[in-house]
Amino acid sequence: MADAPRAFTVVMIKPSRYDDEGYPITWYRSIMPSNTLAALYGLGRDLARRKVLGEDVDIILEPHDETNRRVKPRKIIAGVKRRGGKALICLVGVQSNQFPRAVDLARPFLDAGLPVALGGFHVSGCISMLPELPRELVAAKEMGISLFAGEAEDGRFDELLRDAWAGDLKPVYNHLNHLPGLEGQPWPTLPASELRQSFNSRSSFDLGRGCPYQCSFCTIINVQGRKSRFRTPDDLEAIVRENAAQGIDHFFITDDNLARNKNWEDFFDRLILLREKPGLKVKLTIQVDTQCHRIPNFIDKAAKSGVRRVFIGLENINPDNLIAAKKRQNKITDYRTMLQRWREAGVYTWAGYITGFPADSKQSILRDVEIIKNELPLDMLELFFLTPLPGSEDHRNALSRGEWMDGDLNKYNTHYRVTHHAKMGDKEWEEAYDGAWRAYYGNDHIETVARRQASIKGRSPKKVVSYMMEFKAVYEIERVHPLEGGVGRLKYRTDRRPGMGLEWPGVFHLRMAAETVWKLWRYGRLFVDGYRIIRRVGSSPERAAYMDTALTPAEEGDFEHLAMFTATAGAEAAIARKKRQDKIRVEFGATAKHEA
Repeated sequence: MADAPRAFTVVMIKPSRYDDEGYPITWYRSIMPSNTLAALYGLGRDLARRKVLGEDVDIILEPHDETNRRVKPRKIIAGVKRRGGKALICLVGVQSNQFPRAVDLARPFLDAGLPVALGGFHVSGCISMLPELPRELVAAKEMGISLFAGEAEDGRFDELLRDAWAGDLKPVYNHLNHLPGLEGQPWPTLPASELRQSFNSRSSFDLGRGCPYQCSFCTIINVQGRKSRFRTPDDLEAIVRENAAQGIDHFFITDDNLARNKNWEDFFDRLILLREKPGLKVKLTIQVDTQCHRIPNFIDKAAKSGVRRVFIGLENINPDNLIAAKKRQNKITDYRTMLQRWREAGVYTWAGYITGFPADSKQSILRDVEIIKNELPLDMLELFFLTPLPGSEDHRNALSRGEWMDGDLNKYNTHYRVTHHAKMGDKEWEEAYDGAWRAYYGNDHIETVARRQASIKGRSPKKVVSYMMEFKAVYEIERVHPLEGGVGRLKYRTDRRPGMGLEWPGVFHLRMAAETVWKLWRYGRLFVDGYRIIRRVGSSPERAAYMDTALTPAEEGDFEHLAMFTATAGAEAAIARKKRQDKIRVEFGATAKHEA
């Protein structure tokens, strides 16, 4: 009789990070899906199908996203032992702020004799940009954690599993020097049971990796490279059809800049065709740059293909700051036109805005947010501290100059100040950041954005008010960055960060009860505020005629007198450059016409 199949469990854990009280940030339903977890699960499913460990070995995949589910190492270990005791624990997509939690999760698995591999942007970024391993990676390696740098396609995940099966994991797997192509590779996917742990059962996938730009604060260009690689329209269709079969139609396309994906038009055309078929009307969130409106048909086809929200790397409205960050592709003279094009297409706009560039001060940050509120037709604004993330040029340079950086990696999520600023004191910078959030998400501005949306034919103000109130609630009530948000915060007494001490059960549960009551009261107030705004805006007989400075067509009038173009010397210089360029274009056009 042939031997019964043996089992090898691949446990894939996407760790969260600790909050200020030391508890992992876990929700009943999370907002942001983990594309790395989905990508690794897709690769794992493929190698299980190919029986890479032999015909007699069953590979069992076990994904865990700690942002929406408590990770219980003892329970996982017990399950592995029931299946024969052979496993690989993969801590996946670990960013710098998640690294401390990832290491803490690794300890009980290592104590149980199970191999642990850890990968993600922190490991890859540090190995890519630093001359030697930082001390936290050295310590992790000495604990017995295997470090994985780079991407797992092209058989790299196969190699990792074979080594773990043989009990011979290498200390470091460095695949940064060869970036794999994506055409025909197994695509990101997760079971519907996992996806339904996120709000709106949202999934994610990438259609390309790499970015040609040189932003100094970015880690992507140093991990995924500056040469772009792409999936195919057939890959995209397969992803959509597979998810539609399990009832999933909301997606976040995680490409850092879909507008620079050479296949963007083929992707959108394929989605437009698919939307004509029952059950394939996807709803998409994408990320683009501020020059996307210059690409013919890009915005129009994006809207027709199902794009409902677009995230734009606005970053700043002071050209001097953009130049300092090597983000020269951002032209503030284009911001109004670009945002108005997206608005006309019926797509909600979300923009990132970084505080703490060299030319910033507390006064200039608060002034600039008011300018954005009044002069840009933007829906959502996500604010960040300028952070030297490990893996970025900023981090490498600060390290080489010996500048102070906070030693707690848990804070490196762009929501904490982890460096000093040349012009602002620490408290000033923190007050400016907090003041900017509260100014943009004040009820008066929420009502202004609602009126802008309600002036669009067929558009209700309800959705944008809901979005803005959600952000306000997560920032002001939950005290975390909205991108780390979710529905129904969960805390577990025994999961507290080592070194912070366990609270007495009675104290912990009484505090949680009081906190819950306080939160419900705050959420109730926000709900009432939002309901009143929706009622006022929706019932206004003049809603269709609403107009303000931000909505005034950018092509009309003399806009160099707007505050955005006069507040700084850099802005005035940008206007002068634009005038020179426009003059050259006009003269060149006239010459070409004459010669013709």
